Amino acid sequence: MLSRVASHIYWLGRYLERAENYARFIDVNFNLMQDLPAGLKEQWEPLVMATGDLELYQKNYEGFERHQVMFFLTFDANNPNSMLSAVTHARENARIIRENLSKETWEKANELYYMLQSGLERKIWKKEDPREFYEQVKNQILLLYGLADATVARTEGWYFRQLGQLLERADKTSRILDVKYHILLPSVFEVGTPMDFLHWMALLKSVTGFNTYRRLYGNIDPSGVVEFLMLNKYFPRSIFFCIKEAERCLHCISGSSSEGFNNSAEKAMGELRSRLEYSEVDEIISVGLHEYLDKLQLKINHISDLIDINYFRIKDNYVSQSQSQS
Repeated sequence: MLSRVASHIYWLGRYLERAENYARFIDVNFNLMQDLPAGLKEQWEPLVMATGDLELYQKNYEGFERHQVMFFLTFDANNPNSMLSAVTHARENARIIRENLSKETWEKANELYYMLQSGLERKIWKKEDPREFYEQVKNQILLLYGLADATVARTEGWYFRQLGQLLERADKTSRILDVKYHILLPSVFEVGTPMDFLHWMALLKSVTGFNTYRRLYGNIDPSGVVEFLMLNKYFPRSIFFCIKEAERCLHCISGSSSEGFNNSAEKAMGELRSRLEYSEVDEIISVGLHEYLDKLQLKINHISDLIDINYFRIKDNYVSQSQSQS
């Protein structure tokens, strides 16, 4: 596969996952607001912090009113990570490699783009209850995933899209967990209160993991939620599960066995997977959850850079050989 094509497929997976996660976060946070006690101010700042775009937001907005945050995260063209920006980039990547996609996949990606455009024209961020819109966006992206699962051959292209999707999902799970642990709870005195319970419940719902968590762990407990979202071996949105599956994708792409590594990206991925696999939640919390997650996000970004270097760039030695031959 051409490195150019592989790059577009990889980023198609990342951008779709990014948009789907934003739709989840906003929808769940909106539902959480309905359960808050009367008189308690809505908390929208943590959503901006979860995306890592707080500095950009503060340059253009004052305060964290609901309509401002929703517009910034959903439609703001000046925000390169907004849902509309992510879907626009995903559609452009899909257009460039259209011959590598099924007809149905391209059509649904196109529909998703116009769905966002329609929301922009209707100014849904000003509506009283925009949840239906975000539910539609989320379901459209899940439909795209379903089409890919059912119609795309498991060749290199499939694994590159999965790789992008899984790395993006691991990153977003770590960010929303980090924000809850440090910001969402207004006071240490509220630990263990109904308010604390509501926030942890909203966090689990944001990854569609509430019912699965209750079946596996029972009562909602902070350390249990951290273990579930970081280290669980079976939940498909846990960080460990995503990294483990991303490592498998890399091995399938390179044709190597599951033991050892063939390049720097596989080595870094294997190191991160091993670290998570042999970690315990008490150790993570004792070290500091925020510090652990911060380092984890840096490692994921580093792995993404190594994937770019190993698979998407023209190698220096190839360039020098071509120049010498000419």
